[in-house]
Amino acid sequence: METLIKEIEAFRKKLPAEEQKLISDSVLDKLYSVYPFNKFEYAISTLIAKNIISLNDYLDMRAEYISRNRYLHLFELAPRTFGETWGQNHLMELVPEFKVPTTKLDPNFSGEYDLLLNGIHVEVKASRAVRKIGGGTLADKALASTDNARFDMNYQQLKPGCCDVFVWIAVWRDKIDYWVLSSKDVQNHPLLSNQHRASQLTDNGEVVEGQIHINDANYKDFEKYRVHPRDIYSKILALSKPQ
Repeated sequence: METLIKEIEAFRKKLPAEEQKLISDSVLDKLYSVYPFNKFEYAISTLIAKNIISLNDYLDMRAEYISRNRYLHLFELAPRTFGETWGQNHLMELVPEFKVPTTKLDPNFSGEYDLLLNGIHVEVKASRAVRKIGGGTLADKALASTDNARFDMNYQQLKPGCCDVFVWIAVWRDKIDYWVLSSKDVQNHPLLSNQHRASQLTDNGEVVEGQIHINDANYKDFEKYRVHPRDIYSKILALSKPQ
């Protein structure tokens, strides 16, 4: 959004001085917006009408904006819809071999994991990269992977004892990260902490339900778990084999 605002401001300055006020901040901020008509539509329409930008200029601006914000719509989803509905369905589109577990496929299944792959129990977690400082909606705070800003993504309700493999999804405005970790990777990770203050440890001292925060300070530390979408299937199979 910041880039689009700067582009419009640069074009605004090409208007004659007396016409620049047509799309000044004071005018745009007072506009009453009803979807899909808003201040950006008004500003761009004005610039086209004044022959400051051409149709091709507009199409280029539009294409570049979509490229920078191709996943912005995912920041508008409710948490449960995003994490459970979208996240699991998205992975099933990437890996058609995934199956939704049932007691017919797994007689012992009782809802403790999300997806089944060749008998491997897979838990899916998804989070969105948002600016840590500042107010507004998630969409307002959504970050691109190139932004230099503080952020925090919390992967929570992690129960390593209930699955074999975790697939974590990290959504940015412009890209999606995929991390694949074994349950042991998660259980033994130094950043794993109890989800709740009253959470109990197992007899072996392991976390029953925990969380891991990925942020601007430790993001690069998870590079070893990153996989390309086409390699998710093979990585899960590899992690499930006895080491």
